[in-house]
Amino acid sequence: MNNQTVFKRYEIKYLLTQEQYRLIKAAMEEHMTEDAHGKSTICNIYFDTPDYLLIRRSLEKPVYKEKLRLRSYGKATDDSDTFIEIKKKYHSVVYKRRILMKEQDAVNYLNHEADTPNTQIGREIDYFLQQYQGLQPSVYISYEREAFYGKDDPDFRITFDQNILWRNTDLTLRSSVYGQPVLGAGQVLMEVKTAAAIPLWLTTILSGEQIYKTSFSKYGAAYKSILMKSQLGGTCYA
Repeated sequence: MNNQTVFKRYEIKYLLTQEQYRLIKAAMEEHMTEDAHGKSTICNIYFDTPDYLLIRRSLEKPVYKEKLRLRSYGKATDDSDTFIEIKKKYHSVVYKRRILMKEQDAVNYLNHEADTPNTQIGREIDYFLQQYQGLQPSVYISYEREAFYGKDDPDFRITFDQNILWRNTDLTLRSSVYGQPVLGAGQVLMEVKTAAAIPLWLTTILSGEQIYKTSFSKYGAAYKSILMKSQLGGTCYA
């Protein structure tokens, strides 16, 4: 597990086919190393207002946007390590701030039943909760992730996410991983995370294979599905 608590970087996303995914992974062997926890199941609970204010604002592509989530690596127990994360984006730069808490402690805090640690990040999360009244668990999103970092630059990272699932019931990290797919069959979401430029070896592959960056939000895709089901008069995924 990556216990870093503060991040500042660009996060560039690409939707790949299985063939493109295999090609890039093969090319990465010379340049990238698998993270110590490179293959993992990541589970998230996104918090929002009852009318989904945060994700609605985010989808409008403003200069500044922010979100709050609770994350675990795999199915959680009350004693599992989890992260409460604030993720902000300003002029294309992503800022992530997070604190490590046991799952039960994190849930109690987010339900306003306990105090957060008296730290700078804790105070930022407190302010977030005060700013957006009525925040509640809104969507569960999980995915299988492979993570890599640069051999010459450990801050340069590439992740591949597959089997991205969402649900808006059973909103707990203690439940099994299940839900409705976000991506089409065979699609892979690649994220390039860097504080500087993308290295030449990668830009050469992307250009040669005509792989272009895309604007993609896992939570945004889930919200669009929720909205569509609501407009069609159906029930949301359970």
